[in-house]
Amino acid sequence: MRTLLNLIWLVLAGFWLACGYVLAGLICCILIVTIPFGIASFRIAGFALWPFGRTMVDRRGAGAGSVLGNVIWVLLAGWWLALGHLVTGIALCVSIIGIPLGLANFKLIPISLLPLGKEIVSTDEAFGTR
Repeated sequence: MRTLLNLIWLVLAGFWLACGYVLAGLICCILIVTIPFGIASFRIAGFALWPFGRTMVDRRGAGAGSVLGNVIWVLLAGWWLALGHLVTGIALCVSIIGIPLGLANFKLIPISLLPLGKEIVSTDEAFGTR
């Protein structure tokens, strides 16, 4: 079921959202200071392409640097990426088939706002079912 949802997601929303993350990552990699933001954006692009079966968890050892980086991220790119998820999620929730896809969009909003200090893992790892 995850694979089917991921394939539908890829066609309807995932490709375009991942393109937004890649664009944000490329812009952030222009300056040396914002390269960590670019790397985080590229990491989230993969999550935006294939979100079902994966989730985000807090990274151990993330401290004040992550908090400061997240504040800068929200100002530079996070707010418009989160807005993209919100608009796409609402549009997908219009149809019954799109409701799971819309909910996946809403799941991506927190990581698009605050990506530093987070890690993307499979749901099996996150909930200890392995």
